[in-house]
Amino acid sequence: MTFTFDAPSVAVSGVHHAYDAEPVLHDVSVAIDAGQSLALLGPSGCGKTTLLRLIAGLERPLQGTITIGDKVVAGDGPWVPPERRRVGMVFQDWALFPHLSVAANVGYGLPRADRKGSRVGEALEMVGLKDLGDRMPETLSGGQQQRVALARALAPQPAVLLLDEPFSNLDTALRIEVRTDVHRLLHELGITAVFVTHDQEEAFVLGDQVAVMRSGRIVQVDSPQGLYTAPADRAVAEFVGAGSLVRTTAANGKVDIACGRVSVSIEQGEVDVLLRPEQLELRDHGEATVDLVEYYGHDAMVFVRVPNIHSGADDLLRVRSSPTTSVRRGDKVGLAFIGETARAFPV
Repeated sequence: MTFTFDAPSVAVSGVHHAYDAEPVLHDVSVAIDAGQSLALLGPSGCGKTTLLRLIAGLERPLQGTITIGDKVVAGDGPWVPPERRRVGMVFQDWALFPHLSVAANVGYGLPRADRKGSRVGEALEMVGLKDLGDRMPETLSGGQQQRVALARALAPQPAVLLLDEPFSNLDTALRIEVRTDVHRLLHELGITAVFVTHDQEEAFVLGDQVAVMRSGRIVQVDSPQGLYTAPADRAVAEFVGAGSLVRTTAANGKVDIACGRVSVSIEQGEVDVLLRPEQLELRDHGEATVDLVEYYGHDAMVFVRVPNIHSGADDLLRVRSSPTTSVRRGDKVGLAFIGETARAFPV
């Protein structure tokens, strides 16, 4: 295979952007190491796609710099148009040309001399479609069309690959399958990639690093594990995974709650304590009441109501349990904290 990727780093520094005087991005800075994947995670309207378009060169930032490798492509220096940035992009709707064959779609961004060579066939082989070049897009499944869009983005051998919600138009089972295939391919190629997604699981699977965006700002950048175990604030904590927040008072780095005495990340004062489902365990006897059981096959999520010994109200906690759990709604159970330390946030 003749495909090679030089995989430069990407740096965004102090970027501001607005539409019709309405601010969209505020002082955004983030760096992607060469050959690594960054997932931009956040709710709709937080500025994820705008940031992707600025990296691609489809728009110019009002302020700040964007660097690909050692070359400034926007900001302090000459403006570099998108066709000279060696950036490939996979759009949310795939944007295939319905009147062109699969091979013609993949070759569309190549110089004319390369469209009839081996490059198109190799790109299709990379994504598992080597025998479908003569087909029309409408005859393919959604997953196959997504792979064609990926092959088209990879065919020019881009320095950076940008993907904007690339799996959102696929059903759940197909999305997981294609996502895994793309993840494996990008690691094999060693290409620098930036994903946009609003799905926490997708961000954690695809991103070596995850940047959480909120209201046009990046509020935290970390590895998936770091983001999950040490969220920057309670909003990030609730956005990046299941969990329960219990209000109580910390003293000497510990709190007393319904599941026992727990070490927390704050020494003193009123706090909200984050309890992840895997940090809790059901016991045979206790004052907690099973409120709901959700069975997923590989495990079960048990929702239990426990009295808050400080407020007198009930807290609803999530407990990740074995798929063989036999508890039912209304059962009385005990609850134990089995983690080391719980993350806490000041009130």
